[in-house]
Amino acid sequence: MHRKPAAGRDAGTEWSLSMNNCIVLAYSGGLDTSVMITWLREHYRMPVVAVIVDVGQKDNFALIARRAKDTGAVRTYILDARREFVEQYISRAVKANAVYENKYLLGTSLARPLIAQKVVEVARKEKARYLAHGATGKGNDQVRFELAFQYLYPEAKTIAPWREWDLVSREDEVRFARKHRIPVPVTKQKPYSSDPNYWHISYEGGVLEDLENAPREDMFSMTVSPMKAPQQPQDIELGFTRGVVSRLTCGGKTWTDQVRIVEQLNQIGGKHGIGRTDVVENRLVGIKSRGVYEAPAATIMYAAHREVEALVLDRATAHYKERVGLDYAELIYNGLWFTPLRVAMDAFIDHTQEYVTGSVSLRLYKGTVSVLARSSPHALYKMKLASFDHAGAGLLTYRQKDAEGFINLFGLPYKVVGLRNGRRG
Repeated sequence: MHRKPAAGRDAGTEWSLSMNNCIVLAYSGGLDTSVMITWLREHYRMPVVAVIVDVGQKDNFALIARRAKDTGAVRTYILDARREFVEQYISRAVKANAVYENKYLLGTSLARPLIAQKVVEVARKEKARYLAHGATGKGNDQVRFELAFQYLYPEAKTIAPWREWDLVSREDEVRFARKHRIPVPVTKQKPYSSDPNYWHISYEGGVLEDLENAPREDMFSMTVSPMKAPQQPQDIELGFTRGVVSRLTCGGKTWTDQVRIVEQLNQIGGKHGIGRTDVVENRLVGIKSRGVYEAPAATIMYAAHREVEALVLDRATAHYKERVGLDYAELIYNGLWFTPLRVAMDAFIDHTQEYVTGSVSLRLYKGTVSVLARSSPHALYKMKLASFDHAGAGLLTYRQKDAEGFINLFGLPYKVVGLRNGRRG
């Protein structure tokens, strides 16, 4: 694991900052925020404080902090939020089985409210009343940042340069950067933008905006091509305690820390080509967009969690929770993390996870995840009851002749409909 600066370390020069006279910027070091510090200083004539939040993107944070300083940030904070991301955000999404439009595993959507929270913490420390972000006016992230800002720091004013400046494209940003001698991370060799964290890496924009362009193999960084994955499968076992992943066993080794489990699953799953998706999704702002994602750990954890739930949830709860999972995913996608609704939904979801304890054995092979075995001390599955060779026993005895009366009552409304329609010819 890469060494990191201490959380909250001041990576910039000292500047006496007083109430209301500085801007705190969510800073990633990418193209947008790389030009934003200079633009904010020139346009608003206020000092800028940069906040870099580590949610598992494996960046060179010292280099990014230096870039922020070189482009005019008066102070730079580097905050380590990896554990909080895994334990307070990712784990909740897994318990909910939250997947947006059946494909998107919400890597960026989950990270944005946490980043916004850290920006607000710095702004309150600095007694600043201006918050800024690098999200575009066409995307979802502007909503996610600003709804979080409004809830966590309603007294502050939000600045969204993409909605104000006259830079209408990334090409304009590159020209602005060259004019001001700001190094930019987008080149002809990397004609797209990417956003990595512990839960995924996303690719969008540039050449990917043309749906006729298949993703180039050299774009992917977390996964190998399934065609180039090992010829031998990898068997692993995941354990869950009350819906939260608590154990990974692979190759004779066991991990029990949630953060380490996510790290290892990304490495193991990536080696076997697990977790690639190419998605056309519906943005909140009404635009359809294309995103290409790699999410090895997420893909594996969701698959395993669903299997334990299938063992322990009764039919009505399982079916209703599927609908809640869709709503929960949409809530996250739409930036509504810091809302009473999310808290209330978490209460329901946590209650459903009371018995979601057990283990699942999985086989990873060339981009696929297959279930080998699953078990739970709270399983509602009873083999003798389910078997065609047994009638069950005791209180769980199944009398097949009872099915006749059940079918007659269950089908009665449709029998009435059939008689009516038959009379009509």
